[in-house]
Amino acid sequence: MLYRASTNAAERAKRTVAQSILQRADIGLSAQVLAEFYHNAVNKPGVRMTPDSARAIVESLALLPVVPVTAEIVLSAIRLAERYQISYWDAAILAAAKELAATTVLSEDLSHGQTYDGVIVLNPFLPGIELPVEDTV
Repeated sequence: MLYRASTNAAERAKRTVAQSILQRADIGLSAQVLAEFYHNAVNKPGVRMTPDSARAIVESLALLPVVPVTAEIVLSAIRLAERYQISYWDAAILAAAKELAATTVLSEDLSHGQTYDGVIVLNPFLPGIELPVEDTV
């Protein structure tokens, strides 16, 4: 999602992919992803949005299905992190996907093609990747 806001010329292809993903009708997010987007959008070199611009994007993204960070999500994420030896933050995204009943998470941070507790991860930035028709987070 952050690639959509990137001004880095080297990330132009990723920006295009991110834009097409955000236009899909079948995506959902976790509140954690919204927070991470805002933080990185206003602080990361190559993006450096104004707080007002970043907030406006978060407000538009909040119109999508958004899973709040609840105690259940945190506990589920801890279990996933321990089981798969991944970071808590990645596990929290997977836990949110499970809450949304999604079968796919799009991420370049997790292992492409790996299934985590019934949720498969696809890296949408790899050449030749075809995204599933529905149930994507």
